[in-house]
Amino acid sequence: MAVIDTNMVVTLHYTLRDGSSEGRQIEDTFGGAPLTFNFGVGQMIHGFEAHLKGKSSGDTYAFVLTPEEAYGEHKEKSIVDVPLSNFKGADGNIDQKAITIGQPVRMKNQNGQSFQGLILEANETSVKVDFNHPMAGRSLHFTGKILEVKEEDGLN
Repeated sequence: MAVIDTNMVVTLHYTLRDGSSEGRQIEDTFGGAPLTFNFGVGQMIHGFEAHLKGKSSGDTYAFVLTPEEAYGEHKEKSIVDVPLSNFKGADGNIDQKAITIGQPVRMKNQNGQSFQGLILEANETSVKVDFNHPMAGRSLHFTGKILEVKEEDGLN
């Protein structure tokens, strides 16, 4: 029986809860399509993979990832004031729809690197955007079942 290790294709179901087994459910694949990924090649967060390594088809799992094992701590320096002028549309006017509080926004830095952020507030001169990952600073509780572990067939 194959065990989970680098370059294996893993198919599993999981339930993700905020913080603990009693926490708010964030995601769940049971009753829907399972998650399939290539293990150990950077497709999943490192902490998630570390807890699955060595498991086989049919195994169940339950573990909590600390923020450091998941998406990192919430960093105040990742909350920035962006000049309102950065929200001009193609017509040169400020795109008011793009600066709605709670709205996700994709922006690029001066090097062309793309970042996803969340609009926190706006005023006459700037927009406060949180560029932390939405799950930064949170412990994540995973439970699930390994459905299949197989060698990569080169088609994935």
